[in-house]
Amino acid sequence: MLCDVSKYMSLDVHIMKVQPTEVYWANITHNLGEMAKAAGIYEYLWRPDELGIKTAGELVGPLTKGLKKLKASPAKFEKFNAENGWGTYEDFVPFVEAYLAACKREPDGLIEVSR
Repeated sequence: MLCDVSKYMSLDVHIMKVQPTEVYWANITHNLGEMAKAAGIYEYLWRPDELGIKTAGELVGPLTKGLKKLKASPAKFEKFNAENGWGTYEDFVPFVEAYLAACKREPDGLIEVSR
């Protein structure tokens, strides 16, 4: 039996795609790698994929610990400042703070790094 289409007002059809949307982006020099290692967060920042980390929420704990270390001993970490000025403690702490805040704000966000 055919449907009586005369009683319907309209037809809406949709074709939709879910596309990735970048919700945070930051860049920092590789010159800060040694400082990151000393704070225990190098792998979490530069190589999360090798640790099996996929989402931002997985970085909250490690980055929180690393940031506490950084802030507790500025002089210890300032010795890793790049001699050429490209990469200093004063650059790195705000970078980690902002990245941590973004991870807390978007815990289900997928992590991608380019090195």
